[in-house]
Amino acid sequence: MPRNILVIEDDQHIADLVRFHLCDMGYDVQVVHDGRIGLTQAVSTPYDLIILDVMLPGMDGLELCRQLRANPRYSPILMLTAKSAESDRVLGLEVGADDYLTKPFSVLELLARVKALFRRLDALTTKATPQEQKTIRAGELTIDVEKRKVALRGKAVDLTAKEFDLLLQFAQHPGHVYTRSKLLDLVWGYAHDGYEHTVNSHINRLRAKIEQDTSHPRYILTVWGVGYSFSEEWACE
Repeated sequence: MPRNILVIEDDQHIADLVRFHLCDMGYDVQVVHDGRIGLTQAVSTPYDLIILDVMLPGMDGLELCRQLRANPRYSPILMLTAKSAESDRVLGLEVGADDYLTKPFSVLELLARVKALFRRLDALTTKATPQEQKTIRAGELTIDVEKRKVALRGKAVDLTAKEFDLLLQFAQHPGHVYTRSKLLDLVWGYAHDGYEHTVNSHINRLRAKIEQDTSHPRYILTVWGVGYSFSEEWACE
């Protein structure tokens, strides 16, 4: 079956251009021009990819992205923004976007980003082993991989999609030391220099949710001068 893509873009010319070229690649594409309508559509229908403009009527793209990431259904999000400031791009990643393009963009680059996101999604699906699809237990922490749920001492922990992906990456490889740029590549999907503070902020929030004492973490450890690792104490659990 062809990939199913939702484009939420209020600029008619850009929306038509994106739809034309994605359809030409064999994708099924639906376009909406309003943020609130886009949210309703994205929540009610499963999509393989959502292409999301930041500046939208009804609800802006950042808030829309936040609400989509609070929903248990996960779809990759490629964010389109006319804002070129680094802080605006980082904010898009912080709220859960998987990638972004700054307007004006070339169609070839858009298609390359779309194909890269699908390759990444396919890789995550095919590399998962039956063992990885079960529950991971580490001390008082329980991770249900298939349901994307986390519990601490039996109580549910509310994680964003990226926080869950980050925790899962760590928990599946206890003792492995990751640099910030490597985590950015594995979890966010690219390794642009200068965005490592996105990783730092996510780890800080994740620790605040799962660590009893964030100054002395038991799960996600800092490897000074290198990056982070998941404690080997839980390797045999």
